[in-house]
Amino acid sequence: MSPEHYFSPCVSSLPSSLASSHFSLSFSPFFLLHAMASSSSLKHHQNYSLNGFTTPTKKTKLSFISDSEIQSEFSHHDQTIARINNGSFGSCPQSVISAQQNFQLQFLRQPDHFYFNTLKPSILHSRSIIKSLVNAQSVDEISLVDNATTAAAIVLQNCAWGFNEGRFNKGDVAVMLHYAYGAVKKSVHAYVTRAGGEVIEVHLPFPIASKEEIVGEFRKALARGKENGKKKVRLAVIDHVTSMPSVTIPVKELVKICREEGVDQVFVDAAHGIGCVDVDVRDIGADFYTSNLHKWFFCPPSVAFLYCRKRGEEDKGGDLHHPVVSHEYGNGLAVESAWIGTRDYSAQLVVPSVLEFLNRFEGGIEGIKQRNHEKVVEMGEMLVKAWGTNLGSPPEMCGSMIMVGLPACLGISNDPDTLKLRSHLREHFQVEVPIYFRAPVDGEVDPITGYARISHQVYNKVEDYYRFRDAVNQLVSDGFTCASLSN
Repeated sequence: MSPEHYFSPCVSSLPSSLASSHFSLSFSPFFLLHAMASSSSLKHHQNYSLNGFTTPTKKTKLSFISDSEIQSEFSHHDQTIARINNGSFGSCPQSVISAQQNFQLQFLRQPDHFYFNTLKPSILHSRSIIKSLVNAQSVDEISLVDNATTAAAIVLQNCAWGFNEGRFNKGDVAVMLHYAYGAVKKSVHAYVTRAGGEVIEVHLPFPIASKEEIVGEFRKALARGKENGKKKVRLAVIDHVTSMPSVTIPVKELVKICREEGVDQVFVDAAHGIGCVDVDVRDIGADFYTSNLHKWFFCPPSVAFLYCRKRGEEDKGGDLHHPVVSHEYGNGLAVESAWIGTRDYSAQLVVPSVLEFLNRFEGGIEGIKQRNHEKVVEMGEMLVKAWGTNLGSPPEMCGSMIMVGLPACLGISNDPDTLKLRSHLREHFQVEVPIYFRAPVDGEVDPITGYARISHQVYNKVEDYYRFRDAVNQLVSDGFTCASLSN
C-alpha cells in the first residue's frame, strides 16, 4: 500500500493553500516535514515551500524561546533536584506532553476512528520527519519501535536466524564493544551465543586519549574474529555513544574498517544518538542504526527509530521482523512495527510537536546540540579543576555528556559503591548523577576509580553543577568514604 494512501486522511490538516493543489503532485517526506507543521508554527516565522526551503514572512528579527519559557516547559521537573542526568531517561517539554495527551484522549474517545483514520498516517508522518533529519534515502528505511533495546532485538533475532537456517556456520562471530550497553550485551549473548555463534568483545581503555586507541583495539578484535580465515565475522555491534563510561565512538571509521575486512553486517547502537551527536545514516554507512527519541530528542518515553539500509529498490526490510508478531507480519518491518497489538502509540505520534519545539531554539536541533556540548565541556572542566582530577576523554570525544573524575579519597572500590554514593548524593544533597567504577591498573598510585557522567540539556542551569561541586567538596572536607555507607 502506497504512502499516499496512508497519508490521505491527513490532507485535511494541511493549510488550504497546500492541500488544494500541491499535495497531489507527489509524496515528498521532506515537504511533509515542513508542510504538516501545525498552523501555529506556520504563522510563527516562516512560509513552507514544496522544495523544503523556507523564507521569512517579514523582514523582522526572529524571536526564539526565552529562558523563562524553557523553565515553564520543564516546570513539571522536581525543582529541588539538580538533574544533571538527562542521559538515562531524557526529558519531555510540557508542550509535547500536551500533544501526547491529546492523542491518548483521541484514542479513548473513539478508538475505531483513531485506528482506521489517525494512527497509520500519523506514524508515517513521524517516520517521514525522522527520515529527513537523519538523511535516510527512503521512508521505508525508518521504523518506529519502543526503544533501542527493541531495535537491537530485531537485528539480533535476524542474526540468530542466520545460524539456525544454516546461512552462518557454527562458531562464526559477532563483535561488540566491551562498553556496550548492558541490556544489548545480554541480547547479543542471548541471540547469538545460543544460536551457535561466538561473541568477541572489543576491550577499550578508559580514560581514553584519542580515537586511534579505539580504532587499534577494534582492528585487533576483528582479526581475532576471523582466526586465519577459519571463521567469519557476521555482525559488528558498534555504539555511537557508549553509556558508561560515556565516550563518542568514531563510528564512520569503524564501519569503513568493517567493509574492508569483509564483515557481513554492521549495527550501530546509538541510544544517545539523535540530538546528542551528528547523525547522517548514509554518511555513516552502517546496515542498521538505532537511536532513542526520548533521550535527546524530547519525545516522551518510550520511542526509538531503527534505520535499515535498503539493499534494492523493492527491499522493505522483508527479512527483518518485529519480535512481537501481529496482524501486519510480512508487510515489511516498518508496517509490522506500526501495529503490534492494542497499546499506547502516542509517543510515536508526537514527533511533529517535538520538531515545533526544537525550532523555537536558535539553530533548531543543531543549535541545541552544539550548545549542550559546549556547556557540558565547560562544566566538566570546572569540576575537574575544583577537585584536582581529570576528564575521561578529550572534549571532542563527547557529545552532551562527559565523564568527570571524582576525588580518589572518596574510596570508590567497586560497582556497589557507585550505587551507594549515587543514592547518598540524591538523598542528602539533591543531586542526580550516575557514577562509574573504573578498576585500577596494576602499579597505579592513588588512581581515580570513580567517574561521574554529567549531562547538559536545555533546562539545566550552572547552579546544578555548582551544587554537585559543593556536595563533593563537602564530602571530602568531612573525611567521607564509601566504606562508611551501609548496604
